[in-house]
Amino acid sequence: MNDNSNQRMNKLQRTRPQAAEQDDHVRERIWQAVSMIPHGKVASYGQIASLAGLPGRARLVGQTMSRLPQGSLLPWHRVIKSCGRLSFPPASRQYARQRQHLEAEGVKFENDRIPLQRFQWVV
Repeated sequence: MNDNSNQRMNKLQRTRPQAAEQDDHVRERIWQAVSMIPHGKVASYGQIASLAGLPGRARLVGQTMSRLPQGSLLPWHRVIKSCGRLSFPPASRQYARQRQHLEAEGVKFENDRIPLQRFQWVV
């Protein structure tokens, strides 16, 4: 390796622990925002991103939610797309499970959409 390669490698090794700490911090902020969604209400990925101090990072929220630990008690089912639809394909097992959870909390669907004017969490 040449000197430039060694310098880049050393820099990467120094920044990885910082990046991991930042990832943990971001994940915690997202989880905390999701945990605040009240029973019977929903929030969009973008709304959670904004509440977590990450405006414009809806996809990051989606990625984070897809990596929840097994058995998590976080109300993941209350996070939906901004158009009022669930993110899973309608014929999927995950879609049925999320819809079941929401309906058990009193959330209604109209043509496979949740009427946000009635059920969106207003902070």
